Amino acid sequence: MRRDSIFYKIFQHSPTLLFDLIATPPTNANAYRFDSVAVKEPKFEIDGVFLPPDTERNGIIYFCEVQFQKDERLYERLFGEAFLYFYRNRERYSNWQAVVIYPTRSIEQNDISPYQALLNSEQVHRVYLNELGNIRQLPLGIALMVLTIVDEEQAAAEARYLLERAQQEVSETQASRGIIDTIATIMVYKFIDLSRQEVEAMLGLRLEESRVYREAKEEGRLEGRQEGRLEGRQEGQQLEAVNLVLRVLSRRFGELSDREKNCISNLPLSVLEDLSEAFLDFNSRDDLLAWLEANRER
Repeated sequence: MRRDSIFYKIFQHSPTLLFDLIATPPTNANAYRFDSVAVKEPKFEIDGVFLPPDTERNGIIYFCEVQFQKDERLYERLFGEAFLYFYRNRERYSNWQAVVIYPTRSIEQNDISPYQALLNSEQVHRVYLNELGNIRQLPLGIALMVLTIVDEEQAAAEARYLLERAQQEVSETQASRGIIDTIATIMVYKFIDLSRQEVEAMLGLRLEESRVYREAKEEGRLEGRQEGRLEGRQEGQQLEAVNLVLRVLSRRFGELSDREKNCISNLPLSVLEDLSEAFLDFNSRDDLLAWLEANRER
């Protein structure tokens, strides 16, 4: 399950949730916005960044990393990207902090000795979702994060409970719809082999009029095919991946031009896989065009 994209959608909807995870949030937490940034030469893509408001007084920038797979070079990459970006934008920010979200402590990289001082400092916050407590006693936004790690046997009951809470606690229709869609997305990812009717029965919720089910289903199938390609990357499987990417992008942004289709169809497999992850964070067709332009020579 692409939990990182789900978390980024949660943060885009409610940026202040990040600050519920740390002991000393900024006083102007409500004014922060969530974004992704690029650092060139060398090329870095930092997916999760919380930017302070543009005011006369420089604020603190927060780097966020959602890590659900073991990566023995995570801290090398995280601090390398963060320090370079902070260096390039020093005049804009007074300080930096980093928040790393893990499902459990076992996912953290083993050799942390080069970064022990940073990890023990007040600038780096490590969050372990399985240690946050009972999902039903957590704030709603944090409970959504914990839902991503709940066992399948318990997930349906917890999802229904959170749906009820969302309807009771969130009065604004649009905000409530965003939370409901997030819960539905998480469950579709968890139970990718179930039909829409089965997911609806599980949640007591109709997905027919939402594109959440449709997109998550397509992205989930694509993820499964990508994992299969790790064992054998054959031409037929690559063609399937191209077709899936084209279908999902067409559903999200409308019919693609012949030039766009040809560009995507001719991407090397490794770049195509990068696109299949990157498009989860695209908000418009312009994001797709910018990505294709930036990666056309890879």
